[in-house]
Amino acid sequence: MSSNKKSTSAKVAEHAAKTLQDSNASRVAKSLAGSALSQSRNKKQTSSSMEETASKVLRSTKYSRDTKSLAASVLSQSNKSR
Repeated sequence: MSSNKKSTSAKVAEHAAKTLQDSNASRVAKSLAGSALSQSRNKKQTSSSMEETASKVLRSTKYSRDTKSLAASVLSQSNKSR
């Protein structure tokens, strides 16, 4: 298994924290925010199920730019060999 050398930037982590506190944020946005935030201070990799969710968000037209930004961050930290 290849290792992840990326972590969530401070800017994305701050956005993720605000998303988690937002009562109007969707469940998908909060899930992506939690994943991004959990990878902000370490080298954890995105799970395969979260990779799939992030990929679906990026391909969909129904999600906001903010949600897509979180999805892109999460997907960029995925296991490249999967």
